Amino acid sequence: MAFQTSTLVRFAHVDGAGIVFYPRYFEMLNGAVEDWFALALGSDFRSMHLDRGIGVPSVQVEAEFLAPSMLGDVLTIEITPTRVGRSSCSYEALFAADGTERMKANATLVCMDMASQKAIPWPDDIRLRMVDDLVPAD
Repeated sequence: MAFQTSTLVRFAHVDGAGIVFYPRYFEMLNGAVEDWFALALGSDFRSMHLDRGIGVPSVQVEAEFLAPSMLGDVLTIEITPTRVGRSSCSYEALFAADGTERMKANATLVCMDMASQKAIPWPDDIRLRMVDDLVPAD
């Protein structure tokens, strides 16, 4: 089941032509991942970093830019986990507006102990919610 959030394309996101400058999609994607953790997985980044001492850095991102997004567009961002491992999670992300897909990404996050900067198993509470949202295999 996909998690869905949205974001407004702001002036800070666009280039001189009013089109989203491609690195800004990655910033928006990170914001959507933060929303996913806080709203769907029950663990916001503040508590993860400061209280639990864990982070979830991206270790792989592959993106395909399908159509331009413009200043003022409201982008819907869907995040769908595709694989949950012991300490990693792969997901698909889809950005769309006005019925048009704008950008697709496949990415992998790793659960990391902030002190040692080493991969660690997902905490049970987060892992269980991720698994509940998995797309069934074909």
